[in-house]
Amino acid sequence: MTNRVLLNNVDHGDLRVATGHGPAFGDNINQVLIFPTEFEAVQREYPIFFRKDADGAFQSVALLGLDRDENLFLDDASQGSGWNARYVPAIQQRGPFSIAVRERGGEPMIHVDLDHPRVAAAKAEGEGEPVFLPAGGNSPYLQHVARLLGAIYDGLEISKAMFAAFEAVDLIEPVDVEIKLDDHAQYDLPGLYTISQERFAGLGGAALEGLHRSGALAAAQWVLSSLGNVGFLVELKNRKRART
Repeated sequence: MTNRVLLNNVDHGDLRVATGHGPAFGDNINQVLIFPTEFEAVQREYPIFFRKDADGAFQSVALLGLDRDENLFLDDASQGSGWNARYVPAIQQRGPFSIAVRERGGEPMIHVDLDHPRVAAAKAEGEGEPVFLPAGGNSPYLQHVARLLGAIYDGLEISKAMFAAFEAVDLIEPVDVEIKLDDHAQYDLPGLYTISQERFAGLGGAALEGLHRSGALAAAQWVLSSLGNVGFLVELKNRKRART
């Protein structure tokens, strides 16, 4: 259940939000939705793949773990005091906040879920980041959230154009992600897609120019460069297995 309301400094002047990371905040996931607006930061930390939603449309995800409900970037699976990466995907940073347009062509507005675990945790602990300044202005934390929500909002539209550009030159292909840790542990991650390195390398000048003009060329390069992070995931998984 949610209790999503329009954020304002009158009703929510004292609102605080817990900003740590852990299972209690929904961070124990092995994939997270990401957007082209954050690809540059994401590709430095996580493998980027594509998958299809319920309607068959492509969406981008960052791979965080190998087992179900496993995020190898959390400090500890049971405690989860922090997220060990230089960048946390926007969806996991935004906390209880979302953005919505009240009417067609209207201004996007920030909403807050007052029943979100991050709000409840801040109340229980008497801590957390303030959303508003004492005089009513936006706190640095809310300014950061607004930038995140803007990246998500813009990313939703950019994503459609990006995938259209990829499909126009037949760059997307299914990929079998098979990871073998030892004779007893092997992981097969189904339903994932990526950029075809062979087709990308074979693109002609007109196709490359079209991708560049659409902004999809850099995105394709970031996706391909991110795949090297699969090896780092395996390293994190082996460290976790050694501790248990």
